[in-house]
Amino acid sequence: MTSQLTDEIIAKAKNIQLVIFDVDGVLTDGGLYFTDDGREMKKFNVKDGLGISLLIKHNIEVAVITGRNSVIVADRMRSLGVNHVYQGRLNKLETYENLKAALRIEDQHVAFVGDDVIDIPIMDRCGLPVAVADAHDSVLDKACWVTSKKGGEGAARQVCDVLLCSHDIKVNGYEFSGQQ
Repeated sequence: MTSQLTDEIIAKAKNIQLVIFDVDGVLTDGGLYFTDDGREMKKFNVKDGLGISLLIKHNIEVAVITGRNSVIVADRMRSLGVNHVYQGRLNKLETYENLKAALRIEDQHVAFVGDDVIDIPIMDRCGLPVAVADAHDSVLDKACWVTSKKGGEGAARQVCDVLLCSHDIKVNGYEFSGQQ
């Protein structure tokens, strides 16, 4: 595990065709917020959203696999153009294997960003296992790279920027450096 971007991490990122994000604790801060009438709320980071949209625009597949079910997640992913949304999946590995088969993508071409122990089986298989800064210790140990930002606070954008940089993608003349 390292929080520093190494040549090895950049080389692995260059091969990524699919990035999969967990949701709670990765795309959100992991908090569960409820209104007085029992409705659930989640906070997403707009910069993470733009990074995800840029990946999709530049033909890098994006998916989410999460253990919980939420209409909010479905709506947010739809607004970003994420077509591969799998909710209520406590056995994430089975979903991962089915998605890889459907997209005809091999492990070394997949990045996964997680934060808790149910993410470890995918992290053990994929080509670029990433943990957010505030992930569970066992997840930090499995990660090839640990973002400097916490889940819901720009960690996903860091991953997106590294992928955009490693694929030499420019946006409006801006060249992503991959520096964190």
